[in-house]
Amino acid sequence: MGKIAVVGGGAAGMIAAIFAARNGNHVEVFEKNEKLGKKLYITGKGRCNLTNSCEMEELLEAVVTNKKFLYSSFYGFTNEETMDFFRGIGLRMKTERGGRVFPESDHSSDVIRVLSEEMKRLGVRVRLHTAVRRIVEKDGRFSALYLADGTKVEADACIIATGGNSYQTTGSDGDGYRFARELGHSVTAIRPALVPLETKEAFVKDLQGLSLRNTAITILDGRKILYEDFGEMLFTHYGVSGPMILSASSFIGKKLEERTLKLRIDLKPALTPEQLDARILRDFEENQNRQFKNTLSKLLPSKLIPVVVELSRIQPEKKIHEITKEERLRLTALLKGMEITITGLRGFNEAIITQGGVAVREMNPATMESKLVGNLYFAGEVLDLDATTGGFNLQIAWSTGNAAGSCAFTE
Repeated sequence: MGKIAVVGGGAAGMIAAIFAARNGNHVEVFEKNEKLGKKLYITGKGRCNLTNSCEMEELLEAVVTNKKFLYSSFYGFTNEETMDFFRGIGLRMKTERGGRVFPESDHSSDVIRVLSEEMKRLGVRVRLHTAVRRIVEKDGRFSALYLADGTKVEADACIIATGGNSYQTTGSDGDGYRFARELGHSVTAIRPALVPLETKEAFVKDLQGLSLRNTAITILDGRKILYEDFGEMLFTHYGVSGPMILSASSFIGKKLEERTLKLRIDLKPALTPEQLDARILRDFEENQNRQFKNTLSKLLPSKLIPVVVELSRIQPEKKIHEITKEERLRLTALLKGMEITITGLRGFNEAIITQGGVAVREMNPATMESKLVGNLYFAGEVLDLDATTGGFNLQIAWSTGNAAGSCAFTE
């Protein structure tokens, strides 16, 4: 039986503490906030999409960065085992479209509650309002940590689960990266991920609040396709957001640091250009004497009509019977490929997760133990691991937290 120090009381930290305690260790969690799971509380708009019920192949496919590194921990603690674990500690769950798993109550506080109760049952000591200032090693092994008030805490092993750099109001301010660097680890460049995108065109502001469903998007770097998706998106005062856009941000963030990219929106993905042209022609034939600006209500949401009219370069007051075939085909092409310039990502305060972090090549993928410092472990978002939306990022936290907690000080 050893003494394990867990730095950070978020998703990865709490589950690591539970599995370390189940191994008979004395566990202390150091959390600088006033409560545990502060970021977990706001995930999934307060509902907490805690995992995904998909097949393991799909789970791995959803990982954006360092997929192979996660094989061991994902298969060591699968999404099914995660659900069994939560059932075992008293959480009732439900599965929604896309395999997204939520607490039955729709309250993330219930996820935090059952984790807290299990920690209490196991005798885990939780120290809130307790910031860790420094973590030190001696002779290549973890030795002790120093709290902000100068107190030295010795332990047999330490698990760093401090989170990333996103939602900084929850305390995720990059402490873990500093600890890692001070102990000789590499930290890859960090950037916001699962974050809205900023755009250049002025008309986007006019579309603020408009949500498009069943829409297809393509993001291009010149002629090269970087990302494609089908689903829902939202226009905002600064650019675009919504599920498709958030997922896209994780794939294009690096490129956006170098140059602007093009977002192409297919407003009518169910129709081929020929079918759409035939549909427009039918609408036009029914409205021969009406003005162009007054004939698109069957095709488009009202907020989008003035923008499409302007982008089509067809005079708004032009009578339908005066519109040329060339103009009609231009309208068809616009509806199949409305283009917007993406200029950048929104900041960490709006990012669901952080991309980048402590280099995984310096970790043992089966145990999460550092290859550089013995008895030092890392878990969760502090590592250079991330995935798309749908419960996959929390699965990374549960699986890596389980590995670290189960393997910490097992000699």
